[in-house]
Amino acid sequence: MGWTPLFLDMTGKKVLVVGSGEVGSRRASRFLEAEAQVLILGNHISSELSDKGASLKPIQEVEKWVSWSDVVVVASGDPELNQITSDLAGDKLLNRADLPDKGNVIVPSSFFIGDVQISIFTQKKSPLMARELRKKIEKVITKEDVLQLELQNYTRYQLKDKVEGQKNRKTYLYKILKDEKVETLLKEGKIEDAKSYVDRLIRGKN
Repeated sequence: MGWTPLFLDMTGKKVLVVGSGEVGSRRASRFLEAEAQVLILGNHISSELSDKGASLKPIQEVEKWVSWSDVVVVASGDPELNQITSDLAGDKLLNRADLPDKGNVIVPSSFFIGDVQISIFTQKKSPLMARELRKKIEKVITKEDVLQLELQNYTRYQLKDKVEGQKNRKTYLYKILKDEKVETLLKEGKIEDAKSYVDRLIRGKN
């Protein structure tokens, strides 16, 4: 299967997680953080997931809740239940934690550094290496990088009203990215001072 990365807006989407163990709970938490509606089929649910808005339903109602859902996550320890659920899902978005190739959605290792979300997918070869790669990435991306992201976003909006032409706006963005004064301000954590400096730069006073 030809996998490609996508980010889906899960706000309000209906997610059914079959299995209330460690894997199912992790997947449920991910979708809850993305503001989806989450139902879990299993024997128990943690107070943390319940507090986030997840509901527990009996396994016997699998057909009813598969029909209700937009996304189905199969993560139980029962191979027969997993297969029944997958068959019921039909053409729905299906993530199979037990047999990833049998589904059409992968939930990769994912984490945030500031506003930057990074996902790692090793083609199912090694979850351990996904964790090791995450550690290396976290060491490379600095606080200054995260602040530069915020500053670039701020600058883009300022330029829309004050500078005509995409090419001209792009030139400003590169100039700010490489500006030594900006670099110094961001190293000192002075994001507001950096924004003020950008404002003056756009007005042509620097």
